[in-house]
Amino acid sequence: MRLSRNSRIKINTVIISISLLTWVLLLINPGNIMTIEHCPVTISGPSTASVQMLLEMNPLSSQLIGWGLMVIAMMLPKIITPIQFIYAQSLKRYRFRLALLFVLGYVSVWMIAGVFMIGAIMWLSLLVPLSNTPALVVLAVALVWQFSPIKQRFLNYGHQHRVLPAFGWEAHKASFSFGITHGTWCVGSGWAMMLFPMLLQEWHNVAMLFVTFLMISEHMEHPRPPRWHFDLRLKLLRIIIAQTKIRLMKRA
Repeated sequence: MRLSRNSRIKINTVIISISLLTWVLLLINPGNIMTIEHCPVTISGPSTASVQMLLEMNPLSSQLIGWGLMVIAMMLPKIITPIQFIYAQSLKRYRFRLALLFVLGYVSVWMIAGVFMIGAIMWLSLLVPLSNTPALVVLAVALVWQFSPIKQRFLNYGHQHRVLPAFGWEAHKASFSFGITHGTWCVGSGWAMMLFPMLLQEWHNVAMLFVTFLMISEHMEHPRPPRWHFDLRLKLLRIIIAQTKIRLMKRA
């Protein structure tokens, strides 16, 4: 079943609007949910007192809220195609529920990954407080991962959209499972890039925007043979440049 152009536009509009609103929340940063706060005790180095103080100043619940908002802002545009796929395969009365179950499954995987990433960030903030060294190390790892055949395998898996049941419990279970599977491939391909902005002491919002652009762009690329490939996968940038040239030519 082919999805109509109006339906695709509606899906794109809703998802991009939610993503943009979440970006606004991240930029406002209510309650400092996107930053790790320190005090002289935590800066002095790892100890029982410093760990306790760090956890009191940065509750896991607040950090998970910030992580969840970050996932929604950065990842929702990446799942436009799978949601369109679900809408095209589903009965009209099931579409919204199945798409919502897919999103819940997808976000759940990223939230589980977020627990480990937040733990790593807390640990590094005690070992090397107020330092950009961990961010630079993770950036180096992310660049190696970016060009690796393993990452390409994860990206290829993300293009696999299996046929979903149309009715009843099976349809709902399959959509949620599809979200978990798709989220797993996304975490596998983008874990390092997601961790990098959170380790920066400054300019983390700018880094998040760049990483979002890069991750959306690489998701738009066609599957490739898994091998070392030195390419940043900037398809989105190429599309923007081409569309700009076309518009300028039309005006001329």
